[in-house]
Amino acid sequence: MAEIGLYVHEFRPEAMSNSVELTELLQGKGHSVRQSSDLKENPSGFVDDLDLLVSMGGDGSILRAINLLDGRPTPVLGINFGQLGYLTAAEPSEAFDAVIRTLEGNYDLEERMMLKVSVEREQAESAIEDHALNEVVVERTAASQTVRMNVSMDGSFFTSYAADGLIISTPTGSTAYAFSARGPIVDFSHHSIQVTPVSPHMLFDRTLVLAPSTQLELQILGDRTATCTVDGREMGVLEEKDRVVCTRSDRIAKLVTFGKRDFLDPLKTKFGLEDR
Repeated sequence: MAEIGLYVHEFRPEAMSNSVELTELLQGKGHSVRQSSDLKENPSGFVDDLDLLVSMGGDGSILRAINLLDGRPTPVLGINFGQLGYLTAAEPSEAFDAVIRTLEGNYDLEERMMLKVSVEREQAESAIEDHALNEVVVERTAASQTVRMNVSMDGSFFTSYAADGLIISTPTGSTAYAFSARGPIVDFSHHSIQVTPVSPHMLFDRTLVLAPSTQLELQILGDRTATCTVDGREMGVLEEKDRVVCTRSDRIAKLVTFGKRDFLDPLKTKFGLEDR
């Protein structure tokens, strides 16, 4: 008997109804199934000792599932109830078979690099830490204009940016927000850290592709505030002299796949490249 968690996008009716059917089928096979509706009562208990966490939504649901695991080595199987589904491994009609295949060991596992982020506020006694599968974003607040920040790498000052924001992304995140800011598309197997400015007010507007071992530090300059988000989760408002430090995380996201995932297929589908 396996312990299976279903993390379901609560605003997608098809995902909700499919999860009910999937639960019944899995329980009929003797497996124990936990529902994400129990999260509010016992978040830690939902993910403790799981053999498999099934994400039923889009790529955003997978990001939230990875965050929920909080470093646990549980593999995540994505069932695509979103649009493109870069990170998912199966479609809704394949959900039951995909779970059974995984439990039988008939699957592959992708290990995705993550980032560790530490937000250090000048007026706070301790830092706030989090981990990102996609990206860390430091950008202007709705009330401010451009934000200015010093950027250092491995303790050495690089330059000051004046921009709407900076995106620090993993290769997995290169097809997310960084892509919309004209950052490069990076195959997830090439471990690296990308730094992409958003609407920079300076001549230097290119993405930097850094070694995964790089320690990146951003320090806010002047009286214009900024926000820091990690995979869409807001870490708070940053003020002058506050710092954001990004390094490679010791955590690894483990995504279930069936056969080698073709990195190019989603790109060809999304941009209609095969029709040209």
